Amino acid sequence: MNARGTRPRESRAHTPLDVPETENPGVAVQKEPPARDEIARRAYELYLERGGQDGHDVEDWLRAEAELVPGRG
Repeated sequence: MNARGTRPRESRAHTPLDVPETENPGVAVQKEPPARDEIARRAYELYLERGGQDGHDVEDWLRAEAELVPGRG
């Protein structure tokens, strides 16, 4: 305790990284990028949602990648 009868504060500033993930839900946690087969699966789902129409494979792949890869959407 100090002269005023209170405890001294910690000298280290509190940052969001000091808080466990569950206590700080607004902080983005970097995770592994999706595997190639996950992107392929989502692209195939998009293909099926469009009624199986051919000719949009690259568009489906890029959209699936944008949905699944952080920072690409």
